[in-house]
Amino acid sequence: MASTLTRAVAASLALTASAFALSGCGSATAGTVQGSRVELPVAGGTAVVDTGSLAVTARTKDGTRLVLSEAAASGLGKPGPVTRTAGMARWSYPAKGLRVTASSERGRLHIRIRSERDGSVSWPVTGTDRAASDVQLPRGEGLDIPVRDAFWNGPKGGLAGNTVDVGGDLSLPLWGWSGGRHGVSYLTPTDIGTTLRFASTGGRLRATAAHDFNSGEGTGDYDVSFSLTDGNPVAPAADYRSYLSQHGQLGSLHEKIRKNPAGAKLLGAFHAYLWGEARTASGVEKLRKLGVDRMWLGYDSGPDPMTADAVRAAKKAGYLVGPYDTFANGQDPKTADSPTSAWPDRVYPDFCVRKADGTAQTGFGGRGCYLSSRAFEKAEPAKHYLADRTRAMTANGADSYFLDVDATGEVFRDHGAGHEMTRAGDRENRLARMRRIAKGLVLGSESAQPWANPVLAFDHGSGTPVADGLWKLERDREKWGGYFPQNAPKNAFMPVSLPADLATAMYDPKYRVPLYETALHESLVNVERWELSYDKLPEQKTTRALLAMLNNTPLNFALSGPSLEKDGKELAALQKYFGPLHRAAGTERMTSFRWLSGDRTVQRTVFGDGALTVTANFGSAAHDGLPGGCVDARLRGDTQPRRLCPAEVTS
Repeated sequence: MASTLTRAVAASLALTASAFALSGCGSATAGTVQGSRVELPVAGGTAVVDTGSLAVTARTKDGTRLVLSEAAASGLGKPGPVTRTAGMARWSYPAKGLRVTASSERGRLHIRIRSERDGSVSWPVTGTDRAASDVQLPRGEGLDIPVRDAFWNGPKGGLAGNTVDVGGDLSLPLWGWSGGRHGVSYLTPTDIGTTLRFASTGGRLRATAAHDFNSGEGTGDYDVSFSLTDGNPVAPAADYRSYLSQHGQLGSLHEKIRKNPAGAKLLGAFHAYLWGEARTASGVEKLRKLGVDRMWLGYDSGPDPMTADAVRAAKKAGYLVGPYDTFANGQDPKTADSPTSAWPDRVYPDFCVRKADGTAQTGFGGRGCYLSSRAFEKAEPAKHYLADRTRAMTANGADSYFLDVDATGEVFRDHGAGHEMTRAGDRENRLARMRRIAKGLVLGSESAQPWANPVLAFDHGSGTPVADGLWKLERDREKWGGYFPQNAPKNAFMPVSLPADLATAMYDPKYRVPLYETALHESLVNVERWELSYDKLPEQKTTRALLAMLNNTPLNFALSGPSLEKDGKELAALQKYFGPLHRAAGTERMTSFRWLSGDRTVQRTVFGDGALTVTANFGSAAHDGLPGGCVDARLRGDTQPRRLCPAEVTS
């Protein structure tokens, strides 16, 4: 078992070196078949697959043996003969109706399991290598969890004994293990139908993936790619970024700005949802006079949206401004509780997603129904429901748009007559309509899954590692606050003290690692969830500010007339510090993350080829001259670091 200090030193290896190792250089040998063993070259060594059980091991170039997966947890039966071609091996499990292809692709071991019938397989079984010290999990921005950590092995951590939906609950379709100088990355591009179950065995976390083969859902293929890494905690995300780039699936924020120059106003901007006076022209002017030079301003579609005068004032100040909308909910127009849920004609109920038994899929919060993206796509050429909605919502001159839900992992299979679709089809329909909106507006959505990264300029939510206890807390209106009063709803403005376990699971910096930014920083701007504004969680303010600067991601706010008066100077001071850093590096990739202290409280990131280097001290003691609770940033060419101590910034 590696010590904490050993892990920290190992993780300090430059991410650029890890990325080179993942490129597949020097791994062009053909591979062999020996009895039930299939050997294939991978970057950094050789992978060995046991066809009798699907156990996978690897030998690294320095002679280390790694266990990438134990035998499949579900019995496979006797394998058929192995057929070998250049760089590839094929065999089957006739009793299960499974056909397997193992190949070496771009330095990765790629295994595809194709099923001839509906069923499931529990594999790979990961984290069993005795040298494994940490597991990487892309919950929100990302977590690195020591496998022997008592909190995460116990009931308070909410991980051991639970199953996560890879395509719905994780921000990236991957996980990883590391220990010392070595690690393993697991990518599952066939994330629909794939889950990951955690267990605590002998006080150590392990994870078993499972995939459901369902002909109706079109999930008959299950792909897993394994890569050997240098043990850096963000190496799995670097591997995934490389995978996206190699497959033409990595978006570019720089290119999005080239196509729509208004998107440049995202660079250096904080984000805020407005209420009351804050959404008027005079409120916008107050923000400008505080010295805030970049903002994204959002507003709901309630009875008092932003007027054309207010939008003009925002755009004149250099801000982006846009409405909140959703295409997901439909209700009876006569009784709908939100303008975004009222649709013309018979959109409701004809467009409702239907379950296999014909009943409607009840909408969020028990309101109406979820609407079928397939039904909208079929109707759009003639009826223009979505185009008309978008045009009406931006008639005030707004140059941005926030489309809730569309980019999340919550997608549906629809059995409705005439608009049947699979969950993969739902994704494609959502991508199509988001792509249309993004042609003229700076588009954002909720908790953007990576499949949506090519079309979005920003997202709200993927920065938040949501733990289950958060939803329970938000449903408690007394502790969290409700949707009223209209001009300053308590759910946005009432401060909340997170329970200790929830605060640890979400914001303890020793567990936080920037997986999402490593994979997608150059593609879109990532922000925390809207209901977790900077002032909503007073006890986490310093940590969240340091994380934002370290990850080069904006803070988000809720602003009303009174809150602008009370907290506006603090917002302005923080944005003044953040602005130059994000303008310099917002379109650059994150090229390095490492811990500088054995307790993980001092962390450093690098963006681009040294365009920006940020060092954050989450601890209480000074480290190398950097006080606890402070952050130093250096832009290329700076002779001295730029320092921010968030607790010293007051209104």
